[in-house]
Amino acid sequence: MMNFLVKTIANAGALAVAVWLLDKITLTGDSTGKKVGTLLLVALIFGLVNVVVKPVLQLLSLPLLILTLGLFTLIVNALMLLLTSWLADKLDLSFHVEGFWTAVLGGLIISIVSWALNVVLPEKD
Repeated sequence: MMNFLVKTIANAGALAVAVWLLDKITLTGDSTGKKVGTLLLVALIFGLVNVVVKPVLQLLSLPLLILTLGLFTLIVNALMLLLTSWLADKLDLSFHVEGFWTAVLGGLIISIVSWALNVVLPEKD
């Protein structure tokens, strides 16, 4: 349970960095508390999408992953971010990713920041 919480907080931090760096990834809210709550919910959605949908998509795109020496992973990450944005919109959360190339760059930023945070944060169950 602790590991899940740490990963969700790392995802929230990575999403916050992407929102801060990219103008076309938006997170709106009336107060800082509401933004933090929305960010944590979006991080939870993003984590669930990555656990459930991403492995299936990677398996289906395995030939492309091999052909591009793994660079197609950037496209898979972008699709996961766009799916998270779509689900957040359906759940009436104020998180939006505008455009595919913004999602590619956002996915790259989120991957790098999540990796760095997971290296620093403890991993306990």
